[in-house]
Amino acid sequence: MEEITKIFNFLSEIGIEIREEKLENDTFLPGLTLKSNAVVVDLEKLKYPGDLLHEAGHIAVTSPENRSRIGTPEMDQNWPDGGEEMAAILWSYAAALHLNLPLEFVFHPDGYKNESEWLISNFEKENYVGLPFLEWIGLTYGKENAIKNDTSPFPVMQKWIRN
Repeated sequence: MEEITKIFNFLSEIGIEIREEKLENDTFLPGLTLKSNAVVVDLEKLKYPGDLLHEAGHIAVTSPENRSRIGTPEMDQNWPDGGEEMAAILWSYAAALHLNLPLEFVFHPDGYKNESEWLISNFEKENYVGLPFLEWIGLTYGKENAIKNDTSPFPVMQKWIRN
């Protein structure tokens, strides 16, 4: 599938590893899991390829000191918290636009607790819940800060991975 290749290439370019492995059926999302700094995918079981971007978003917005703990017992049981979840959603939205993917490819009706239409509607209205977190971790700018820094605002990203 062309979209998967596009996503794999993008994630590789920005430094998020993709590992193709056989996965058991008990993953949170069909055919996907996260381990350390990598998205692990079982292409035979992957139901929604757009989920690759959202899961990569979790890696991208997690602090470097916690990134290597993802998928291990050392990771805080409350990860991701609400701010990181919203940041991963916004990150995946920006990535979808960057890759010219239809929003419905990433924000499919069977995901996001059946709120994908609500999310897309908010994006279209430029209501970016969680944007202050993405600004705080240095990945993008809201309109006001973009003007101050003479650059483009979100959904344009200044960088893709949190330092």
